[in-house]
Amino acid sequence: MLSSIIFYSLDRAIRSYRRMAQATIDRAGLDITIDQWLVLRVLLEHDDLTQHDIAERVFKDQASVARILALLTRRGLVSAVPLPHDGRRSQLRVTEEGHRILDAVQPIVLQNRALALAGVSEEELALLRPVLERIALNCTPTPGP
Repeated sequence: MLSSIIFYSLDRAIRSYRRMAQATIDRAGLDITIDQWLVLRVLLEHDDLTQHDIAERVFKDQASVARILALLTRRGLVSAVPLPHDGRRSQLRVTEEGHRILDAVQPIVLQNRALALAGVSEEELALLRPVLERIALNCTPTPGP
């Protein structure tokens, strides 16, 4: 039975959360997807990352991140500032409008997390985190000889 497979349950929980979270953002009238929000948050926290680094942090492929960044740039939420010492590269920055969107989404994100974790104790979360970290570590490829 599928429901007895832990990875089925994990995927179901994640997909359910993402659907609920996106619906809540949409109902608030904010024009941003969860993935776009994640990319903005990563850029806000680390403005020196490459597209590859961003893709790893948001668990997306580079092509998807490139499309998200192009859209965020077109919408004026991100700007590319040329690096003075390397004319071929730019530093991606969250614009004032990007900050406004992030600020508007933040209380919704907190509300979504509280709703999703309702009835889950801190003790249960403390047990769950290392288990999830172990699973992720087990699935990380190790360098060959």
